This record gives sequence, structure tokens and C-alpha cells, in this order.
Amino acid sequence: QVQLVESGGDSVQAGGSLRLSCAASGSRYRTRFMAWFRQAPGKERQGLVAVRTLGGSFSWYADSVKDRFTVSHDNTRGTLYLQMNKLKPEDTAMYYCAADQRGVVGDPFDTANYDYWGQGTQVTVSS
Repeated sequence: QVQLVESGGDSVQAGGSLRLSCAASGSRYRTRFMAWFRQAPGKERQGLVAVRTLGGSFSWYADSVKDRFTVSHDNTRGTLYLQMNKLKPEDTAMYYCAADQRGVVGDPFDTANYDYWGQGTQVTVSS
């Protein structure tokens, strides 16, 4: 079992920055992949960035965020970070962390690949 707790969400003005954290814990919290998703009201959950956390670090970014968001992973602490710069009002959403222990198959942004999810942290960007 893996427990995920996100933090760092806040209300900021457009152009600002935030850093989200996702702390993994549990008796067997070692993961193979972790990812950040977001979901705005009335919209589907959207994959933002996925990172392979076991067997070498490799990451995938959604086109909408690849020039503004940066993911990092602290293997020692099992913590995933998301540095978000140049935030826009359309970035407003609940941000979720997800983790997988089996290995991602196909699209790393397919929610079906992830067994564990956090409760989310709210990001609100005002214009």
C-alpha cells in the first residue's frame, strides 16, 4: 500500500509560481512511476507529467506544460515535486499525485495505469 499526500497548492496571480509536493509513505511505498494530474470543474482529469522512479529517471510532459512545469523526484524521501512557473488562469484546477508499482503500460497519462492517488491540492490562478 502507498499513501500519497499532496501539498503546496495556493491562490496566485497569473505569471506567478508554485511548487507542489507529493509525499509517498506506507510499508511498501517504493514506486515504479509517479505522475501529476489535474482536474478542473466539469473537465476530465488531465495528465501533466509522469516520471519513472525505479530503474532510472525518465519523464514525460504534456505539451501544455512542458515549457513551464518541471518535475523532480527525491528517491530517498519518496517525494515527487512539481515546479510550476508562468502560471495562467487556465492552470486553475485540483492537482493530484498518482503512483504505480507494477509498471506503466502504454500511455503514461492513462489514469488506469495508476493504483494510488492523493486527495489533491487546489491551485487557483487569477488574472
